[in-house]
Amino acid sequence: MAWLYLFSAGILEIVWAFTMKQSDGFTRPVPAAITIVTMIGSFALLSLAMRSLPLGTAYTIWTGIGAVGAFIVGVTVLGEALTPMRIAAATLIVSGLVMMKLSAS
Repeated sequence: MAWLYLFSAGILEIVWAFTMKQSDGFTRPVPAAITIVTMIGSFALLSLAMRSLPLGTAYTIWTGIGAVGAFIVGVTVLGEALTPMRIAAATLIVSGLVMMKLSAS
């Protein structure tokens, strides 16, 4: 169950990162509200996952899902640049996530 909580927390992190961008510095109320609600949900699910997962594993995977997910959303939805260097960076993050998962007891 902890891994499901952690994955869900990571998805919510992607949502709040995207809606934070859409809030235009918290000047648009709806995206700002969605950002705050999904942040709280993401932190709550992360805390549930940390009940049984090691801190380093849980936190690294949570931030990795958010980082790579936000990168993908930025490229596909916001039209941000997709360069070889950014692809390599995302690949390294995913590689690190796989290694953290494999090293978790």
